Amino acid sequence: MTALVVDESTLVLGIETSCDETAAALVMGGNDVVSNVVSTQIELHADFGGVVPEVASRAHLDALNPVISRAIVEGGVDESRIDAIACTVGPGLVGALLVGVSAAKSLALAWGKPFIGVNHMEAHLYAASLEDPSLEFPLVVLLVSGGHTMLVEMQDHGRYRLLGQTIDDAAGEAFDKVARFLDLGYPGGPAIDEAAMLGDPEAIAFPRAMRDAGLDFSFSGLKTSVMNYVRKHPDVGDGDVAASFQMAVVDVLVHKARAAARQVGATGIVLGGGVAANSVLREELLTACSADGIQGFLPSRAMCTDNAAMIAAAGWHRLRSDGPSSLDLGATPNLKLPLID
Repeated sequence: MTALVVDESTLVLGIETSCDETAAALVMGGNDVVSNVVSTQIELHADFGGVVPEVASRAHLDALNPVISRAIVEGGVDESRIDAIACTVGPGLVGALLVGVSAAKSLALAWGKPFIGVNHMEAHLYAASLEDPSLEFPLVVLLVSGGHTMLVEMQDHGRYRLLGQTIDDAAGEAFDKVARFLDLGYPGGPAIDEAAMLGDPEAIAFPRAMRDAGLDFSFSGLKTSVMNYVRKHPDVGDGDVAASFQMAVVDVLVHKARAAARQVGATGIVLGGGVAANSVLREELLTACSADGIQGFLPSRAMCTDNAAMIAAAGWHRLRSDGPSSLDLGATPNLKLPLID
């Protein structure tokens, strides 16, 4: 295999199977999305109120080859035009990850192309740049999902410093648990968002834990407070509970993101992760950024949830800086974001 010159014409096939989305995408030059296909498993897991790992893995097995084929067809390219294959190696569900890793390695071997293992959290940092390549460093990324809530200073490509993270439940996890408790449906984030539209965000004064204490987060107590309130006030409307809970989460997220941006002198704040699709969070963050005279970057809702375009974009940057990954690289379900001191 000859060494690949990574430039604006380099076309990367991205594969994502870390949880309950089977996705494949083609991205050229690190930010030009040629195709982006996602097959969701929401209906498979809805009856369980959460993702069932074995069900997810089997669904990935069934869906991945058709999804990859569709991404290539929609991209209008021949397989020989693809220059490298990137896939998520972690974090995520180990069985689900193995499906994508095995497929990516097989394609890399069969086509004689470089393989790039991608950190799923790092890929989320690139979701906004796919739609706005003009982003200027340093940036603060508010990464909010079902498994993670963290503030990251993005100093440059591949240079990240952790500023704060949750000490217990992630924000997305709290959304899921509250939605399940209120019997609003699955997934919890969109269900809460929809129910909150019919409620008053000031109806209930839910706590803002650690709001003014550093840049770490805590949402476990808020979740418990919601449950205790509803048990004591069984006639309260779901809309008021959802709206008040949602505003409590958003208030803390935006407050700390602003503090982090001031601390590092960031040019802007970028949202990433599934919770970045929340309508109130998007609105409040843009309002805050405007008030602070910095830019707010919001990925489209399609780029907030797990997708392979962000995997391909992160893979392009990693290939350019580090070269191909070893084919010995395996799935790492607890993989951490690569940080500088």
